[in-house]
Amino acid sequence: MNFEHFAWWGKRPHRIYTIVVFLILASLDNAARAVLPPLYAVIAQDLNVTEASLGLVTALSILVVAVTALLWGYWGDRGNRKQLLLWGTLIWSVAMYMTSIATSYQQLLIYHLITAVGIGCIASVGFSIVTDLIPPHQRGLLMSFWGLSQAGGGGFGSLLGSMLGASNWRIPFLYTAGAGFLFAALYFWSYEPRRGQSEPELNKVFESGERYGRRIRKSDLREILANRSNIWLFLQGFMSTIAFGALVWMPRLYIGRLQSMGYDLETATVAGNLLSLIFQMGLYAAILSGIVGDRWQRTNLAARSWLCTIGSIGSVPFLILLFLLPIPEFFIPADATRIEIAWATITNVLGNGWVLVSFLVSLIGFGLMAMDVPNRSALLSELNQPEHRGTVAGMSTLLAGVGLAVGNGLTGIVLAWLSLWAAPPANYAYGLIIFQLFFLPAGYFYYRTTQSTPANIAHARRILVKRGKQTTIERIADNEH
Repeated sequence: MNFEHFAWWGKRPHRIYTIVVFLILASLDNAARAVLPPLYAVIAQDLNVTEASLGLVTALSILVVAVTALLWGYWGDRGNRKQLLLWGTLIWSVAMYMTSIATSYQQLLIYHLITAVGIGCIASVGFSIVTDLIPPHQRGLLMSFWGLSQAGGGGFGSLLGSMLGASNWRIPFLYTAGAGFLFAALYFWSYEPRRGQSEPELNKVFESGERYGRRIRKSDLREILANRSNIWLFLQGFMSTIAFGALVWMPRLYIGRLQSMGYDLETATVAGNLLSLIFQMGLYAAILSGIVGDRWQRTNLAARSWLCTIGSIGSVPFLILLFLLPIPEFFIPADATRIEIAWATITNVLGNGWVLVSFLVSLIGFGLMAMDVPNRSALLSELNQPEHRGTVAGMSTLLAGVGLAVGNGLTGIVLAWLSLWAAPPANYAYGLIIFQLFFLPAGYFYYRTTQSTPANIAHARRILVKRGKQTTIERIADNEH
């Protein structure tokens, strides 16, 4: 059945529906990735394994996402992107369900890695489609929602794990799988934009009823890697995600602090994960930074690079301070239900002076970090041709995934070493501080892009203008014949 014959197909409401479904799918993908870490202690106790071995599961799954994202992205740049996304969603949904019924560490490892194969799809193919839905001058704003949907999904997965999995870790995996199946069905009715249709330089091509028929070739990989700005962004992604990977252990810091106050593991898991989630609310400043990036970029092609440079370097001192600040006199009523624990945690944020100071510091730190979220994605789309974007996103995800895996896995090793010198939870604080220093070289690589992006973006636009004219000339010649 050809849905394109429907009058509403591809119109504004249908595109809005598609964007919403995409954002929710991106959120669910990241929720699927984030369910496991908050439950390390609970699962380790149930399966009789160490928390470090579960950290290895997360690290390996990050690597699988990274490698498969490159493959998915290349296939998407050559063929039907919508079908690939549907298959990717079904793969991770089935694997999440299988994880929920795993009875051994080996089964959990295998199913979680299969989940990662499906998740790799939206990281690259989804990025390619989203950039074709919105014109360049609005991409910063859209990419802020794209990034926040992923960050929010991670937060939701973490909260789902801590709230529903504290007594039975299998429930969050089951619920996430169910949501994946539901939105896979809704995605079936979504609109797949034509490749390159949002580029102003190609307007005449699409207005005339023509298509932008170019697809990636193996020889194009040299062109992608010859773009100096791409290289700086790839290197930046690797460095910054080492720091991001370490942040997976942030809930463990607050769980440990609450346990040191005498709270049991279940209470500390619920409150500690929620507290960590609240402290990351500054990431929602990405919406503002996306708008600022869109407007500034119109007059200065290095604007997005400058915003990312400022955000990466500026966030470091505030994050270091956040992890050092204590949270004394944190009160949770005895025998409280999970809802009561959650409410007590929120009350402590607003009414406990030390916790409130930590919250304000976190808003600044994560708010600065959020400058990276939309502007980096928008930069990658502006620097590369439409038929290259899935592959570029896959390359970026590959290096970022390696960084995340290094950050996540190496943090566990560093934390174990630090525990010889500083008892928990102090070792978690010192370990997190060490890894935030990786944002400094990431900021330097962003600074280098301020020097190269103006020329590289201008070059990419000239290529599209030339291709648009060639397509129009070819169409006129065909009509004359």
